[in-house]
Amino acid sequence: MSKSIQSNEILETVRMVADQNFDVRTITIGIDLHDCISSNIDELNRNIYNKITRTGKDLVQTAAYLSAKYGVPIVNQRISVTPIAQIAAATKADSYVSVAQTLDRAAKAIGVSFIGGFSALVQKGMSPADEILIRSIPEAMKTTDIVCSSINIGSTRAGINMDAVRLAGEIIKETAEITPEGFGCAKIVVFCNAVEDNPFMAGAFHGSGEADAVINVGVSGPGVVKVALENSDARTLTEVAEVVKKTAFKITRVGELIGHEAAKRLNIPFGILDLSLAPTPAVGDSVARILEQMGLSVCGTHGTTAALALLNDAVKKGGMMASSAVGGLS
Repeated sequence: MSKSIQSNEILETVRMVADQNFDVRTITIGIDLHDCISSNIDELNRNIYNKITRTGKDLVQTAAYLSAKYGVPIVNQRISVTPIAQIAAATKADSYVSVAQTLDRAAKAIGVSFIGGFSALVQKGMSPADEILIRSIPEAMKTTDIVCSSINIGSTRAGINMDAVRLAGEIIKETAEITPEGFGCAKIVVFCNAVEDNPFMAGAFHGSGEADAVINVGVSGPGVVKVALENSDARTLTEVAEVVKKTAFKITRVGELIGHEAAKRLNIPFGILDLSLAPTPAVGDSVARILEQMGLSVCGTHGTTAALALLNDAVKKGGMMASSAVGGLS
């Protein structure tokens, strides 16, 4: 019976992929770097390079195998690491650009799409290492290709660190000025309430409380939700919410299947699955089109906030019904 159910789910997923732009946006390995710490920055860089390349060496091949096996595009393979401000503090260096360059080399060596974690968590205050990292961001973005950076400048509990807000603004402006067409800024996220198991770039990092290495999966499917609403006869908000929940359930089941198989093949524990309605350049693959399908005359008109709240609530509830490992970002 279970084999039949799985086959039906796979066939339905193929239809989602072919017609509705469904994809597994990323398989991300989170890697803890605390055991790489050294007071010598050159030794730190060697330790970081060795651990990333050792832990992530089979990720790209595994994603290709699973994509072919199930017929589901796995668009990105990524690495996230412990926030570098924590890892590099013992070096007493006045710049962490070399660490960013090491992350870039390690990620390219194993063939992943992006690596995240050139990060500082400063929602309550900045340590000297946090400030050094933030001031290193412009040069790091200029001299690397696939390194992503993030700063958590506030939280509901701690409030907003206005000193960090000012410094982040200056750094983003400088990054825009020194990188071609300001592209370095596309690899930076400034957060409030950053979660510690986020698989999505540019904000991914491997937070405290996580295992030495963990598999996190990010799934995206705004086109699938839009088509489900188009093909339904839902007329009330309750009926719309039910359609969205059922669709999110299906999408989440696929992501969890991929995540557990990746974890088994890589011998790394499965962490969380994060369901996102992040858009792609494909026509119709957009949250705005979903909201309009829900009944808005145009996204941005009166009722948009209420429709978005309903959509977000339904997506999360549908995901949580499908999996106990749904993450907290999207």
